[in-house]
Amino acid sequence: MGVYIHFTEEQKDRANNIDLVDFLQKRREKLLPSGRDKRLASDRSITVRGNEWYDHSLEYGGYPVEFIQKFYHLSYPEAVTMLLGGEQGEDYSQAEDKHEESKKPFALPEAHSDMRRVYAYLVKTRLLDRAVISTFIKEKLLYESCEKSKDGKKEYHNAIFVGLDEFGIPRHAHKRGLYTKGAGFKGNVEGCNPAYSFHYIGTDNSLYVFEAPIDQLSYITLHPQDWEKHSYVALCGLSEYAMNRLLDLHPNINRVVLCLDHDAEGIEASEKYLDMLTEREILCERELSAQKDWNEDIKAAHGLPYIPAEEHPQRLLCETICASLGKGMQDSQADCFINAFSTLLAEIRSHLHWGRFLQAEDCLWDMLCRAVNTAAKEYRQMDHSRDHAAVRVRLQYGFKTYENRRKIKMRLDLLEADIIALRSFDRVLTSEEKEGLAECYESIAAHCLKSVILIEQHLQKQEQKQEMKLTMQ
Repeated sequence: MGVYIHFTEEQKDRANNIDLVDFLQKRREKLLPSGRDKRLASDRSITVRGNEWYDHSLEYGGYPVEFIQKFYHLSYPEAVTMLLGGEQGEDYSQAEDKHEESKKPFALPEAHSDMRRVYAYLVKTRLLDRAVISTFIKEKLLYESCEKSKDGKKEYHNAIFVGLDEFGIPRHAHKRGLYTKGAGFKGNVEGCNPAYSFHYIGTDNSLYVFEAPIDQLSYITLHPQDWEKHSYVALCGLSEYAMNRLLDLHPNINRVVLCLDHDAEGIEASEKYLDMLTEREILCERELSAQKDWNEDIKAAHGLPYIPAEEHPQRLLCETICASLGKGMQDSQADCFINAFSTLLAEIRSHLHWGRFLQAEDCLWDMLCRAVNTAAKEYRQMDHSRDHAAVRVRLQYGFKTYENRRKIKMRLDLLEADIIALRSFDRVLTSEEKEGLAECYESIAAHCLKSVILIEQHLQKQEQKQEMKLTMQ
């Protein structure tokens, strides 16, 4: 059992009012700007501001104590102790009192007298096609802004990518700093409507979807043939609002090509949108850049340094696990009845409770193998074409990274529900019910696969943190 620690109400309140930005920076966590928030570089679905955090993938958030429990995998007493300074004696800032902020009305930044810096940055630095840039400038979708600092001593020049509504009125603007060194500033103008981000409407039935305006212009530069016929939209992030709005406004568009970044976030969003668009009966395809994004592809083609593609770690783990299932694996004679699965699940919960992750993973592997074997047996008894290999393939390609953002406890709760559902098949079954039984075993296998992946990711993170500690000593 854990050691009981008594905290006063004042201590609890102080812990939950710690400024998370200050806390994370002092713990050397890398934070990225995201409007008025900060985004964790290690998990870009999480943003923090003041003493609040939010996980956009799970659509859930809260205050510091719960964040520390989840992010650092600590108990409640350990989380409060860390926030109050703990053994390190660190003094973390308290979040400032929040005041009601009036929403600033949207307005386009003031335009500069010429486009010299825009052309220089996009054509010379980003290597984009000059004629393509000129087209967007003529359509009043791109211009150069000039804004002065508060003291009036400095000028800031940005490329402004404008999003128009169906009446041609500007509703959105994305800024990109015109610097030749460093990452440069980028972000959406305050008060803009995310449903009308930077886009271009062509004449055919295809819509190409990107994360950022420069990604969109880079793709057109790489694929210039009849590009004006197609439609394009830059989400200016990973929100689907602009894509959905264009599909609603232009019913002739019935084919979507997802061209999001070739990294974990882009892959996850692509899988989510593919399923969402398929439900709407819209033909959906995915096109991946060879490198991290389409502008990195241009750099690589010019022999310049580029950022390589990054595969989704969960997708890689899924492929490895499913490949292992097929290596000389024979149909197991192990007990696959509900009591055997329930016993294994109880052991898994016990191991996780005491922090025995490797033992929990072994039990999940056992249940995964049994479920795959049994599903294949049930199909074989029905003279179904779905053999052992087919079950493994369905398991691999049925896995969606965006669906596996749950905590391990929630995943095990879903696994338990499927195990309980086996009871309804404990009798003489019709052909349709037999197929339902096989699919139930497949579902159990899918939950086991997702749970193994979550545990593997946890173990990998623990190893990385341990290595980081050793390097800092």
